[in-house]
Amino acid sequence: MSNIINWTKRATKDLEKITRFNLNLYGVKKTTEISQNIINTPKILQNPKVNILESGQIDESFNHLKRNYRKIITSHYKITYRIGKGKIYIVRVFDTRQNPSKNR
Repeated sequence: MSNIINWTKRATKDLEKITRFNLNLYGVKKTTEISQNIINTPKILQNPKVNILESGQIDESFNHLKRNYRKIITSHYKITYRIGKGKIYIVRVFDTRQNPSKNR
């Protein structure tokens, strides 16, 4: 059985913010492609052949927290997640072209 992907409220807000920003920049068609890519990228972690404990890289910007957070980079977007009991929690989505200090 594959892990369920659960988007946190914060990650959902991040995605909405990115989508609004991209609409002004790229228009509807390209923005839809970008958003779908962001949503679909974590699904690779549901593949039974993928070792989710070793997938992605450790996200050092979350080292101050108790849990282990990992990241996947797709295009210009960093998707931060953690692994729970039978679930993968998407906790943040960040446009890597922004100021890194906003990645909090």
